[in-house]
Amino acid sequence: MAETAAHLVDNVIPDVPVRQWVLSLPIPLRYLLASHPEMMGPVLEVVNRAISSFLINKAGLTRREAKTGAVTLIQRFGSAAGNLNIHFHSLVIDGIYRLRGGKPVFEYVAAPSTEEMARLVERIAKRVMKLLTRRGYLIEEEGVTYLEAGEGEESLGPLHAAACNYRIALGPRRGRKVWSIKMAEAQEDSIRCVQFNGFSLHSDVRCGKGERKKLERLCRYVTRPAISNERLTLTDCDQVVYELKTPYRDGTTHIVMSPLELLQRLAALVPRPRLNLIRFHGVLAPNAAWRSDIVPEPPAQDEEGAEPMEEGRGPSGRYISWARLLKRVFDIDVTTCPNCGGQLKMIAAIEDPPVIQKILTHLGLPPHPPPRSPARYDVLSEAEIY
Repeated sequence: MAETAAHLVDNVIPDVPVRQWVLSLPIPLRYLLASHPEMMGPVLEVVNRAISSFLINKAGLTRREAKTGAVTLIQRFGSAAGNLNIHFHSLVIDGIYRLRGGKPVFEYVAAPSTEEMARLVERIAKRVMKLLTRRGYLIEEEGVTYLEAGEGEESLGPLHAAACNYRIALGPRRGRKVWSIKMAEAQEDSIRCVQFNGFSLHSDVRCGKGERKKLERLCRYVTRPAISNERLTLTDCDQVVYELKTPYRDGTTHIVMSPLELLQRLAALVPRPRLNLIRFHGVLAPNAAWRSDIVPEPPAQDEEGAEPMEEGRGPSGRYISWARLLKRVFDIDVTTCPNCGGQLKMIAAIEDPPVIQKILTHLGLPPHPPPRSPARYDVLSEAEIY
């Protein structure tokens, strides 16, 4: 995800102060958004509007007079070795833009106080609950709110529910919590955080103007993967041990799972197809009227620059090449020579079948790949699996 972080810093976020707003949701709402991803956008819209209105009102202006912007990265995992914890990391411009002389000009806004944060998280919680109740996902009766028993996603529902509640979904230890190892002393949380009915909000992390390296480190942090391979080990007893980067408040430093329990958690973290986990708001939105005057200009490219295969972008600068996608997803670098380690360059694109067949024959390769055998679906009982 280093490329995503660099892209946000170089091509999206302007060189102004940026504050990170992190909103965590109650466990039932995490499960609701995992089962009904179509509500991710409306809920995030409520959250972003509350934060932007807070900044604009704090500047003494109205939404007609000023605007702000943000980039939200939706994280689906927590720190407990891939538990399902949908929460929002919003990199919000720490100020407002207003028109002066026909051009948007940035103005600073003072940092929020603890009392203001408490009122803001309460406002967000009430608006989100009201939205979900109005859409029919929550039911309120006699002052008690609970989830509507809808269809949801039947295939991943048990995995989502177990991963949200730090439980095991399948296997002989179904319904139990994973084992943990405590090797540190219990300590209090050092992050200033305000809470209301299961919602928590904090905004202590801030990058000032000109601190682009710090901003890139922050972007790398919020776009990191769910599991760190360096902290994942397999014991002699075929148990997976995951070392936490930061001990929990109760002193927990390691999580112990079986391979199947780890795969259950990873399966629950996979988002639905075509679900965008990076959202842009306000003046940073793609169709914002002020965006062209605010976002930084893309870095100039040398006229004698690298080929699209090396650069990873098409002629318009919008698309990523297959070589870059293979490197990003599977860690396969087709642009590096396996013999000498040098950089490969595309010299020709051969599409004529007779020429292709001649080259393959010269290399001793079959002209056509052998047909694949049909997939086998062997049904194993739980006893055979273990």
